[in-house]
Amino acid sequence: MTAHHLQGSLFDQTDELRLGSLDGIRRTTLGAGAWIDVLPGWLTGSDALFEQLASEVPWRAERRKMYDNVIDVPRLLAFYGAGEELPHPVLTQARRALSAHYAEELGEPFVTAGLCHYRDGRDSVAWHGDRIGRGAREDTMVAILSVGSPRDLLLRPARGGETVRRPLGHGDLIVMGGSCQRTWEHCVPKSARAAGPRISVQFRPCGVR
Repeated sequence: MTAHHLQGSLFDQTDELRLGSLDGIRRTTLGAGAWIDVLPGWLTGSDALFEQLASEVPWRAERRKMYDNVIDVPRLLAFYGAGEELPHPVLTQARRALSAHYAEELGEPFVTAGLCHYRDGRDSVAWHGDRIGRGAREDTMVAILSVGSPRDLLLRPARGGETVRRPLGHGDLIVMGGSCQRTWEHCVPKSARAAGPRISVQFRPCGVR
């Protein structure tokens, strides 16, 4: 597996992993019942977490059938189901904090964690909604903690419309809620700029993928 160098953040020069308060999170209403909450720099020391996850998580490369071809998925993946120990205690703390913060609104805890490792600007994920399972028919939430170099997360209405862009990395948090998975799509596009590596951790409730 090729090693990709992380350019550290000038604002995150500490190895002490610490989650901030969620009180400062800011909501943006997208329309059609969808919204996003964003909190930059929720996790300090996130560059140290990136290095640990990049080297210690059992990443897997997947291949998927696309029309008549089988292609490499342009990112590395890992998944931790309900009851499985997460690869770092701070991720368990993050999931617990998110479950407590959104308990009244979501009505259930976040239980799974999916990890994506974008090694450089050539890695990406195409436009999609998390519609495998209940997300196709019910309002739900997906919370994403990003560590490593920032990459743009783009969101657009599923039926067409203006694109919303949020650069995420270095401990930033975004929560997609309401009807977001049904009525909007999101992607991480390829980048022609010199893009450093990034890992996203997606926390989801039971039955949402």
